[in-house]
Amino acid sequence: MKNNTVQVKCLNNDITRDVSKGTTLFGIIDNFNVKLRNPILGALVNNTFKDLSFEVFHPKSILFIDITHPEGMRLYIRSLSFVLYKAVDDIFPGAQLRICHSISRGIYCEIKNPDRSLCVSDIKRIRERMREIIDADLPFIHHEGEAEEVIHDFEAHGLIDKKKLLESWGRNYISYYQLDNHRNSFYGCLVPSTRYLKVFDLVNYYDGLLLRVPCRKNPEEVEEIIVQNNLFEIFFENSQWSKILEVPGVSDLNDSCSNGKSARLIKVAEALHEKKIAQIADNITSRKEKPVKIILISGPSSSGKTTFSKRLAIQLMVNGIKPVNISIDNYFVNREKTPLDENGEYDFEALEAIDLDQFNKDLVDLLNYRRIELPKFSFEKGARYYDGEFIQCTPDNLLIIEGIHALNPELTPLIPGDVKYKIYVSALTSLNLDNHNRISTTDNRLIRRIVRDYQYRHYSARETIARWPSVGKGEELHIFPYQEESDIMFNSALIYELAVLKTYVEPMLQEINPNEVEYGEATRLLQFLSYIKPLRTNEIPPTSILREFLGGSSFNY
Repeated sequence: MKNNTVQVKCLNNDITRDVSKGTTLFGIIDNFNVKLRNPILGALVNNTFKDLSFEVFHPKSILFIDITHPEGMRLYIRSLSFVLYKAVDDIFPGAQLRICHSISRGIYCEIKNPDRSLCVSDIKRIRERMREIIDADLPFIHHEGEAEEVIHDFEAHGLIDKKKLLESWGRNYISYYQLDNHRNSFYGCLVPSTRYLKVFDLVNYYDGLLLRVPCRKNPEEVEEIIVQNNLFEIFFENSQWSKILEVPGVSDLNDSCSNGKSARLIKVAEALHEKKIAQIADNITSRKEKPVKIILISGPSSSGKTTFSKRLAIQLMVNGIKPVNISIDNYFVNREKTPLDENGEYDFEALEAIDLDQFNKDLVDLLNYRRIELPKFSFEKGARYYDGEFIQCTPDNLLIIEGIHALNPELTPLIPGDVKYKIYVSALTSLNLDNHNRISTTDNRLIRRIVRDYQYRHYSARETIARWPSVGKGEELHIFPYQEESDIMFNSALIYELAVLKTYVEPMLQEINPNEVEYGEATRLLQFLSYIKPLRTNEIPPTSILREFLGGSSFNY
């Protein structure tokens, strides 16, 4: 007799039992009586993300997730984006919605309406329509259809960006979702229905609108808006660069990679970087009444801060200034004085892990042209030492200090604010898959770090992905709160870089086994990278920030 059951293990409550083949994840929730603190939005099935309509036909281990899980939040935001798209199209047929980037703890969006510009009352109407859609509890229905038919349907509904992307993707069948009479495609799962999306808000923001999303720590409330004017300006600048480069989306990048325009694209993108760095150097040099004495550079992991610092130093030398680099790492306290985190582990990212007294004393001495002996730090022994290296500044010198705490005023309390120049560096990509699928700046940095760690630190992609949440926690505590304190921001993202990194990172991600927890994250990254065509590295100059991760840089690290 044919066996019509299959074994399933629920990791949430560590229960294993047989269920009928074809049982959906919905049925397994009931069968196993799974309860989470918040509504269940999806699941990791054999370490791969699935929506709750997924049917089980083979043995599976299943971990159900809610909005507190990173993928749960992505599920929520993707689904809410679909509701926003439907609401906009219902009220303003023919208007184009573009979901741009994260800002102020929400998602910045723009609407291009051929009839007229939107006003505050229009945004209120869209918000109210979203609420009606959510209250109607409409299902997100998953489909898979022949590519030609799906692409034709998107074209007929004015989704030309999606048509171009899917044509360049080159698949025979395309997965998409349906919400009432609207279809859309996403590179990830959606929640079961609109009633799961009750917590949101929509407000006007600059020339667009801000989609406010739930707070992960308290999902019954939306995130508090924080002012990020400087960050918004750098995103706006990058969108202008995208227009100069004629690459607003991945399909345009794919065109450049395949029609012989990639060399020009790389040259112009690198020239824009160099021009911006030169402008920053000129800005620093032009301060005459209160000359800059210390440049403080901070930014999250894999932002290219080190290469930026070296390129800035060259531009400063062009202006007659001789930079002197001081490493904060050499001022770590000895191991026995290192603070501990909540788990009893050494917290090397805490401000208290730095000998602030000695650091500030040395800075004051250098600014007063006194000679100091530079400390060194042995990470093997966990102790500071001196090896006879002395430095002394002159009026022609300028100190460059790079580190995660550089923008925190508590790092340099003895240094007057008017002699500091603070720079925030991050890879703030403005490249989107299409108008409704943005590429996270965090994903851009994670891919950079996977490539660098694999090549230079001998960490596998699995190890880097496993460490990434703790890296993010440190950034939330020590970097992001001070980014708006900067005098200027530098966007280290290069419009072409994902096409180059793709070739490096894909085999690294493919090494992660399906039975490893990090497999789901690797699969997610591989999925969105599959839309991007590869680009060769031979045109990338040796001074490029990207060389910090790929190798072949003319700088010493």
